[in-house]
Amino acid sequence: MFTLDDLDRRLLSALRKDGRAPVASLARSLGVARATVNSRLERLIATGTIVGFSVRVRDELDPLAIRAVSLLAVEGRATSTVIGQLRGLPEITALHSTNGGWDLVAELQTESLAAFDQLLGRIRSIDGVINSETSLLLSSVLR
Repeated sequence: MFTLDDLDRRLLSALRKDGRAPVASLARSLGVARATVNSRLERLIATGTIVGFSVRVRDELDPLAIRAVSLLAVEGRATSTVIGQLRGLPEITALHSTNGGWDLVAELQTESLAAFDQLLGRIRSIDGVINSETSLLLSSVLR
């Protein structure tokens, strides 16, 4: 298994701040050669540590988006099956396993309340989901 070192962690941190930063800028800020940054990036991608690059849109620029967090309780050993079903829903932007009273936490986004209502119905009808609690996200005060 591949282990991240300090340079890898600093590179990932810099990319989280600006995923479009030029290699030359990354190299300067990290105090290493461009070739080093290139080889680290290639290795992080090849090992699956970096799974992709994306664009984040400021929440207030998409004012019609309905965003929520859904806490899900899963029956017995159905977690893997439920996760497989949830992965197929494009409205789920992130999915996390957790401990405590809830088994999974899903981050949701739809374009309307009607679509949100339909999504909740689909999630609750998945075999193995025995309980859920969902909260709409009104604004983001820290990201």
